[in-house]
Amino acid sequence: MSEPSDTLLTGNLLLAVPSMQDPNFKRAVIFVAAHTAEDGAFGYVLNRPLEQRVADLLPDQKLGALGQVPVFIGGPVATDKLAFASLHWNRRKSTLRCQTHLSVADALHELSMGHDVRGFVGYSGWSGGQIEGEIQRRSWIISPAKQVILNSDKSGTLWSAVLHEMGPLFKLMGSTPEQVELN
Repeated sequence: MSEPSDTLLTGNLLLAVPSMQDPNFKRAVIFVAAHTAEDGAFGYVLNRPLEQRVADLLPDQKLGALGQVPVFIGGPVATDKLAFASLHWNRRKSTLRCQTHLSVADALHELSMGHDVRGFVGYSGWSGGQIEGEIQRRSWIISPAKQVILNSDKSGTLWSAVLHEMGPLFKLMGSTPEQVELN
C-alpha cells in the first residue's frame, strides 16, 4: 500500500477497508479517474449496479447500442446526473484507461471500438487533502487497476476478487464476512 505523498492516485483503485460502515462506500471498489493534491480526487464506484440500463433512464432518446449499457451508482455526489465512462484495458502496459464525461456520440464510438462503456449516476469526490487524510487513517486500500474489474460478471464479488489478487493478507481481508459479529 503506497502512501498518498508517494504518488498521485489517478488510475488506481481505492478499496474500502473491511471495517468501513459508510453505506456509500462499504466494500466499494472505486476507480480514481483524476487526482491532484490541490483539487482532490474524482472517481466512480465500480461495484454498485443500479440494475437498470441507459434506455431505462433516457427512454425518449435514440441511443442505439448505448441503450443496453448498464448503469451504476458512481457515488454519493451529483446523483441527479448520468455520466458515461469508457474503460479499456491496455494489455501492453497492464493499465486501465478511463475516459469520463463522454457525450452520447463519444460513448457510442467507444462501444464500437469494443471498450467497456458504463453509465454512472453520481460520482465519488474528495476535496484537496481529504482523500489523503482518509488514506492516512487507513480507510482505503490502494491498488493498481486490475483487469478483473472488466471481467467480473458479478459486481457483488468484485471487492473480494480484487483483494484476492493482491496477495495472502489481502485475500484474508477479502474473505472477511460482511457481518463479522455474527461469527
